[in-house]
Amino acid sequence: MSVLQKIADIEAEMARTQKNKATNAHLGILKAKLAKLRRDLITPKGGGGGPGEGFDVAKTGDARIGFVGFPSVGKSTLLCNLAGVFSEVAAYEFTTLTTVPGVIRYKGAKIQLLDLPGIIEGAKDGKGRGKQVIAVARTCSLILMVLDVMKPLQHKKLLEYELEGFGIRLNKQPPNIGFKRKEKGGINLTMLVPQTELDLDLVKSILAEYRIHNADVTLRYDATSEDLIDVIEGNRVYIPCIYVLNKIDQISIEELDIIYRIPHTVPISAHHKWNFDDLLEKVWEYLNLIRIYTKPKGQLPDYSQPIVLNAERKSIEDLCMKIHKSLQKDFKCALVWGASAKHNPQRVGRDHVLIDEDVVQVIKKV
Repeated sequence: MSVLQKIADIEAEMARTQKNKATNAHLGILKAKLAKLRRDLITPKGGGGGPGEGFDVAKTGDARIGFVGFPSVGKSTLLCNLAGVFSEVAAYEFTTLTTVPGVIRYKGAKIQLLDLPGIIEGAKDGKGRGKQVIAVARTCSLILMVLDVMKPLQHKKLLEYELEGFGIRLNKQPPNIGFKRKEKGGINLTMLVPQTELDLDLVKSILAEYRIHNADVTLRYDATSEDLIDVIEGNRVYIPCIYVLNKIDQISIEELDIIYRIPHTVPISAHHKWNFDDLLEKVWEYLNLIRIYTKPKGQLPDYSQPIVLNAERKSIEDLCMKIHKSLQKDFKCALVWGASAKHNPQRVGRDHVLIDEDVVQVIKKV
């Protein structure tokens, strides 16, 4: 029996099973089996495949954005008009067959855009080139899900389902569950808040499916069995996502007002280049980047080429690593001007945390 057949059988059984307290453990085991089969599907066993047409693209710039969507929703038109890169555009489906890269500069940051081929239903099960498309999407810092404004909801649901099947979680935080394997002592479950779904028996049965019989599990919020499976699998990626509703030239102003209220959404028209500035502003916000300007000794700061850091890693040490790793060894101290300094300039060590648009002068050991 093939993996796809096994997945179909488990999904059919889950659809048949009524959801109540008595069937919770059974459903939990089925979900764990499904997650394991999906993992086998993503990472095929055996040696590497032969040389094929290049699909993944070398990562360049400060961030990477992937355009995901069904065929013919305007991904290539959007890339052409944003980055000035030619990606073949036509009125028939599946015009783009491999990844087409483009680069834009926004607020001094170099951002790589990837026009991925259209995803079809069943991509996570290996239909079309869905497997490679979603594998490239896993490496992106942000996903732009391009939807047709005339049929956004069914497309959005299907695409999210395909990406979830590949271990991509959109606009979510990693589950706040502590999980630690140990040599002996059985399963030790600690619940810091009351649970509606998980109990000791269900946790034990899910862990038994992974052949884990000794572990410490800490549930710090009301978690579901899917959250626990995500933590055990450990290969999930959490990526921010913006839903780009294209072709707004085909709807009325009243409908546009309603669309604007949906969270994580930007309505645009790729063909007419409408609302691109709003889209770029939202992209910058979701990428969570900060700009740091460098200042050579005795000269004015260089405002034309900032060093772009992730807002999670923004210490002086991270800045030195971004410039060049040899700077770490020769680092003596740094002078900082800007919002993070208590007085201008402030002499700081490598643990100092920077804020957007600070000016830094690094002083090396003599």
